[in-house]
Amino acid sequence: MRLTEQGTAPRSPGQSREASLDPPRGLTSAEVDARQVPGGNRLPVEPPPSAVRMLAAQMVHFFALVLWAAAALAVIGGMPQLGVAIAIVVVLNGVFSFVQEFRADRAADALQDLVPHRVSVLRDGLRQDVDAVELVLGDLVLMEAGDRLAADLELLEVHGLRVDEAMLTGESAPVAKGPGDAVHAGCFVVEGEGSATVTAVGGNTRLAGIATMTQTVQQVKSPLSRELDRVVRAITLLAVGLGVVCFGVGLLLGLAPGDGFLFAVGITVALVPEGLLPTVTLSLARSAQLLARGNALVRRLESVETLGSTTFICTDKTGTLTQNRMAVIEVWTPVGTTAVHGQGYEPVAEVTGPAAAITSTRELARAAVLCSTGRIRQQGGAWVAFGDPMEAALDALARRAGATALEAADRPGTRRFTFDPRRRRMSVLVDGVLYVKGAPESVLDRCAHVEGAAEAAAQMARRGLRVLAVAVGTAPVPVGASGDDAERGLSLLGLVGLEDPPRPGVDAALAECRRAGIRIAMVTGDSGATAEAIARETGLWLTGSSLVVEGRDLPADQHALAELLDVDGAVVCRVAPEDKLRITQSLQSRGHVVAMTGDGVNDGPALRASDIGVAMGRSGTDVARQAADLVLLDDQFATIVTAVRQGRATFSNIRRFLTYHLTDNVAELTPFLVFSVTGGAVPLALGVLQVLALDIATDQLPALALGAEPPSARVLDGPPPRHRLIDRGLLARAFGLLGPVEATVSMTAFLAVLLSSGWSYGETPSAVSLATASGAAFTAVVLGQAANAFACRSSTRPPLRLSWRSNPLLLGAVVVELLILVGMLAVPAVADLLGHRPPSVLGLVIAGCAVPAVLAADALAKLVAARRAQSRAVAADN
Repeated sequence: MRLTEQGTAPRSPGQSREASLDPPRGLTSAEVDARQVPGGNRLPVEPPPSAVRMLAAQMVHFFALVLWAAAALAVIGGMPQLGVAIAIVVVLNGVFSFVQEFRADRAADALQDLVPHRVSVLRDGLRQDVDAVELVLGDLVLMEAGDRLAADLELLEVHGLRVDEAMLTGESAPVAKGPGDAVHAGCFVVEGEGSATVTAVGGNTRLAGIATMTQTVQQVKSPLSRELDRVVRAITLLAVGLGVVCFGVGLLLGLAPGDGFLFAVGITVALVPEGLLPTVTLSLARSAQLLARGNALVRRLESVETLGSTTFICTDKTGTLTQNRMAVIEVWTPVGTTAVHGQGYEPVAEVTGPAAAITSTRELARAAVLCSTGRIRQQGGAWVAFGDPMEAALDALARRAGATALEAADRPGTRRFTFDPRRRRMSVLVDGVLYVKGAPESVLDRCAHVEGAAEAAAQMARRGLRVLAVAVGTAPVPVGASGDDAERGLSLLGLVGLEDPPRPGVDAALAECRRAGIRIAMVTGDSGATAEAIARETGLWLTGSSLVVEGRDLPADQHALAELLDVDGAVVCRVAPEDKLRITQSLQSRGHVVAMTGDGVNDGPALRASDIGVAMGRSGTDVARQAADLVLLDDQFATIVTAVRQGRATFSNIRRFLTYHLTDNVAELTPFLVFSVTGGAVPLALGVLQVLALDIATDQLPALALGAEPPSARVLDGPPPRHRLIDRGLLARAFGLLGPVEATVSMTAFLAVLLSSGWSYGETPSAVSLATASGAAFTAVVLGQAANAFACRSSTRPPLRLSWRSNPLLLGAVVVELLILVGMLAVPAVADLLGHRPPSVLGLVIAGCAVPAVLAADALAKLVAARRAQSRAVAADN
């Protein structure tokens, strides 16, 4: 490496760089010691959240607090068994949620892996390899191809230096760098060599700044969390309100204060849906497992439902819409054009075109490989790129065209003129022949006979292709000549058109998103021309609404930014991390549920701030994956569509088992209301322990099976559901139809058994008669819920019109539910604990009527609703 400038401390702005005839010496040991800072060149590490704190959080969220209060009331009311049972439910659910979501937040630790452990510096005039932690401001760093930068640097002298900055900027192509340019910690040197002074270390680097922004951005609360909080608040207020009302009514009707209090506690506990929390958690966990099988790893369970609510997707380009690999698809030569049809970097492909053009392509490919260092190699059964992906694509072209790929480094007398950002080309002299490649505008001016080349290059560029010109020179190159002097009088071999091809099926996935009412924008660090070309090729671009805007041109005002980008098919290019964060927050301000994709460190803040952060599992950084809610294990955009489909199905399934649970609550509450209204003249048909048994033991499996209902074929038709988890329709169905039917049959069975035993209104029945009647009421509720489970599979179609094979879990769950019912009635110890006995024949017959009664009421209501909908449609057509 030639070093012609003194390595010193960073210059102040505007200070000129003076050349020194003396060889550079770097800092002295004394200067290094004086400049050491506490912590050294370490990125700030945020300690991961405490496991104890994470577990505690699962025990004290709002729903859990409601259940803790119910348990306390049960103990105060003289029902310690009930209190213990509720507490066990809370603890088990909390532990399960903790295990499912426990992820040590290693975002900061992952950053440490992006900084090398050793780095080459010049100190005291000697080249040394030192620990990267020991770097100080002003250190003179020596770099070469393959190095990862350990600090923010200002370049002094460079020779063909190109740096991969994708993780910080999103720019997919390596960037050529010159003296005076800044390069940042965490980036890769792809090609060339150079020297630079350290301008920032540790927490002051750009990498650390982005990481800090990621850690400080607050994650938004998921729509499901907000809805569940609303549901639980409503149910809690209803339970407490009814408890207070019934306590007052009981006192007015002559109930003793002590009995009235216990009775009010019973009503309150009966209305709290103890089984809802574990049902929601297990349903989300099952959906997360299904998504994992489809290459989508969910890091937060609630994100499953949020996916279904997504209204806007901001997608990256490289690696998400495209394959993140360069490929030559077209070669122009003066004698004709050839097309290359291949997959990835596979060396076998079809090259089509005139025979003379194919021969010229072979010659061009050989020349391009000779002045390249990037290669393809077979690894793990697949061909992958080593070095610059663009040069690897040229190696693949040479193999596909049948060229003999000579390694320039193996030839004696080889001279290399490395890439320079000013010249925008590079060359290599092998056996007296100079092989040149570079930007068309920098190569064509040095070639003779280039008719048609400029227009061909322009056409390729308009189609979004990256264009290279390849030429040869046979004139002698004097010893000591510069690249500019050597690269003259060239003969043009042709032009190479490369692209990062779209992923297969991405166009269909984008169409599915639009069918689902989801708007899509491309947010990328690449150039506008390349981004627009990919948008058009994949179908993301929509004529009439799409636009291209650079990050620097985005409005500073959030409302203006949201208005500009709240369209379908927008393309935002050359974005900074701050831009992505602003875009996310501006769209959220307009009511959108935003999904943001990303793979680099620069994407971390936006991933964390978005409603759904989607990171790439293969090509993404650990920082991006830790900041995200969903990780695509295959990096496929189509996987997002699969996740959205499952998310919508999860939302519908939660509504299904909410209807199921609330229907049960009506049947459970009715005996308490009857007891209160009659002032105790009608005995209590169901006790609090029976209610808990219904919620936890018999209802749980069918509710979980309803949570496994597969997505319907129409789940992506139209925009995401805007209705709440619990709306007027759901309440009318549960409280106004199915619940009253169950309650009526249950109370009928209870009273019929009591009357048949000789009981009269206002009398105290015998313990046996009361237990037998209570068993009949309990049986009626369980059988009614068995029928209700099938009715809840659809809000529009009766069970007989649904396929039994689409959800086999439900049939099994109902069978198990009935077996549990038999056990609770027939096992003496359990029956005594719950306070009931097996029903009499009369009670069993009446309880059995709950099945046809629930199914008939459900079918009739759906028929009426369908006819009303049909009438409205006819009226609208007229």
